[in-house]
Formats: sequence, structure tokens, C-alpha cells
Amino acid sequence: MKLPTKKLAVALAAFGLSTAALADITIGVSVSATGPGAVLGGPQKNTTELFPTSFAGEKINWVVLDDASDPTNTAKNIAKFITETKVDVIMAGTTTPGVMAAAGPAAESKTPLIALAPNRLDGEKFKWAFTMPQPIGLMAEPLLEHAKSKGYKTLAFLGYHPDAYGEAWIKTLEPMAGKYGITFGPIEGFARTDTSVTGQVLKLMSVKPDAVIVVASGAPAAMAHSSLSERGYKGQIYQTHGAPSPVFLKNGGKAVENGVIVAGPLLEWEQLPDSHLSKKVGAEYAKAYEGKYGKDSLSSFGGHMWDGWAITSRAIPVALKKAKPGTEAFRVALRDAIESEREIAGVHGVFNFSPTDHSGFDSRGRVLLQVQGGAFKVISTK
Repeated sequence: MKLPTKKLAVALAAFGLSTAALADITIGVSVSATGPGAVLGGPQKNTTELFPTSFAGEKINWVVLDDASDPTNTAKNIAKFITETKVDVIMAGTTTPGVMAAAGPAAESKTPLIALAPNRLDGEKFKWAFTMPQPIGLMAEPLLEHAKSKGYKTLAFLGYHPDAYGEAWIKTLEPMAGKYGITFGPIEGFARTDTSVTGQVLKLMSVKPDAVIVVASGAPAAMAHSSLSERGYKGQIYQTHGAPSPVFLKNGGKAVENGVIVAGPLLEWEQLPDSHLSKKVGAEYAKAYEGKYGKDSLSSFGGHMWDGWAITSRAIPVALKKAKPGTEAFRVALRDAIESEREIAGVHGVFNFSPTDHSGFDSRGRVLLQVQGGAFKVISTK
């Protein structure tokens, strides 16, 4: 017999329950599943299909929206999450501009934000955001160390500029390079939607830098790298952790051979030592992802989404002891739990957040790769 709503509420109360106790956990996801950022956001969207719909005795509602690689759309999606869907957690920002669009509303609504792209947030925006990609300073170190070991004295920039991701790398490299005896510059920029960088490459080659760092992602990273190689540049070409993906290798082909790339440990998890905490987690994700989407479909960018869930799932049981989903108290408890949990093993490293560190990484979050024979090979795990 189906009880009327009022009688059902009375029946629940009789058992010490309430309708609030039945609240689901709701997670809002906004990624660039289409548009220029799809090579990053597509794997992130795919990864959400691998997540559970219940956890710690609670139902989980996943609300996944596409921002079409437009931060304006990201802002609209976040507004829907906050005002309409009433999410407990937001996972958003396939690109750095997307993170910047999400961070303000997330902080204002006191909603934890799992940021999927590097950023330079501060104040309340920083307080409520936890960044999945490794911080740029951490990733710049092994590139500069490699350049120093080879005796390179000049490092030029070819990448997204003006652009939040490119700017973050520039602001990081300008003060760091000198500590390694390297002069940084000149800087040549291009847009994410550009299909040619011939003019920029010719300008760089005219000053003959010892090495060039390409700061871009996916197909644009391969395009810029290829343009340097095809025009006869003989120096070392470096890539950031925005680059490594199957698309990079496919589009770049032989032109990206010998390129040196800093990356998280996911893509080459099999080459990690058994003692690395990310090896087991990386194997689990790789097998689940490729089992659903096909061999060699694994991308490092989807791994950031996987790590976002690893962190959130660690925090949920802690927060449930303090408040019910759907409330500000639960969102605050989630934020506090994420910040205080220790040694959270992810596919891209091991997370230990603190009030002053919302990236949580140490050197276990990076490896140095080189393209050899059309594949990524680990040349350093320091």
C-alpha cells in the first residue's frame, strides 16, 4: 500500500528518520567535452561514467554539463549547480580560464571546487578550491634541471599567450630560470584556436635559443612542436603537463620525437617502481578506462577527474559524521575534510592538502618523459 506523503513523513519520524536524512549527495561537473578543449575535457567527461552512483550508504547524483570550451558557459553551468541543482561539490574548469570562471561563485556559495586545470587563485577563491593538476612550480623544476644538466643557457617560450595557462608558466619561469643559470625568453604567443605558428617559430629561430618550451595542450602543443621541428630547429623542445595525450603523439608523429615532457605518473604507470603509491591506483584507472573506451585511449586529463573523486570520496564519510548532504554545513565539512586528510593516493601523485597548500603534491606527482619510438618513456621519476 502506498502511503500519502504526510503519512509517509509520520512513518519515517516514528523510526527516528526525517526526509532530510534521505538527501542525496549531488556533484556538479562542468567540463569542455566539445570545442578546442575537448582533447582535455572529453576524457574527463568519459571518466565520470566510471564513477559509482552510491557511496558510504548514500546515493550520489552526478550532474554533468558541457561548457563547450567557453568560460562564459562554465560560469552559467556553475550558476545552475548552485541555484538550481544545489550541489554539494563542484568539479570544473577543464582549462585555466574555466577554473577562474568557476572559482568566484563556488567560494561565494561555500561550495568545494575540484579545479581541473592549473590556476593562481588567492583569498576566498583559494580557500574553497582544490587543484588537481600539479602546480606549475613543481613541474618546472625537472625541466629546468634537465636544461641545466645539458648546459643550455637560453630558454625561449612558445605557447598560449595572452592566456591564463601561458601567463602562469611565464610568471613561474621568469624568476626560476635564473636560479639554474638560464636566461628565459624571448616570448612568442599564440591562441588556443590558431592553426599555424610559422611567424612565431621564425622569430624564435632567428635568435637561436638553446631550448624552447612549448606551453600548450593536446593538438595545439603538437602543432607548435611540429612547426619547430619541420623548420629545422635543432635545439631541445620541452613540453608541459598540458601536452601528453594520445592526440599529441598521433598529431605530432615523428616531428615530436625526442621531445622532453614533464607529466604526472599516470600515462606510464607500468614504468613506475612498485613502491610508488600511484602505480596501483593508476593500474585500476587505466584498466577501467581502456576497458570501456578502448586500448590506448587513456589520457592524463581524465586522470585529474579520477583524482577529484578519490579526494572527494575520502572526505565524504568524514563530512557525513557532521552534517547532512544538501546543507551548507555539509559543504563546509567536506572542504575541511579534504584539507585535513593525508596521503590520498591518486593516479597523478599523492595528495596532502593544508590550509596553505591546495595542490597537495610533492615530487611523487611528476615524472620526466621523452618521446622515443612514438611512445612516452620515463627518463626520470625525481
